[in-house]
Amino acid sequence: MKIVLAADHAGFKLKEALKPHLLSSGYEVLDVGAKTYDPTDDYPEYCAAAARMVASDPDAVRGVVIGGSGQGEAITANRFKGVRAVVYYGVSDGAREAGIDILTLSREHNDANVLSLGARCITTEEACDAVLRWLTIPFSQEERHVRRIGKVDTA
Repeated sequence: MKIVLAADHAGFKLKEALKPHLLSSGYEVLDVGAKTYDPTDDYPEYCAAAARMVASDPDAVRGVVIGGSGQGEAITANRFKGVRAVVYYGVSDGAREAGIDILTLSREHNDANVLSLGARCITTEEACDAVLRWLTIPFSQEERHVRRIGKVDTA
């Protein structure tokens, strides 16, 4: 599976840390930028490039987009047909107590194909673990989830 990475200046350090982690786990990594740290760059161009690649082959390509909060990055990615981007900040105590696993739900129920991370909200270790786990969770293929994704795609 190909993993496309994108980040602006706020997510640059985390993106650079994720790359070798993914490569050593056997993934093909495509880095669409930023290629260097530039405190004046903007996330939309990088996230759009990643989203286009995911949209062009959603069965073989997944994306990880990273910014300060992850919110704008997900919004940008979600503008592309066939892209389902979700934001992940880690596990909150409330979610843990309720038995909610956002990574699992995003894949099993929503067939999310882009994971958006807020570099200011998650540690490098948490992000590396989360991305690797998210990449291994299959879509459930349950009829109700297929139906709902179809409705989202035609909304």
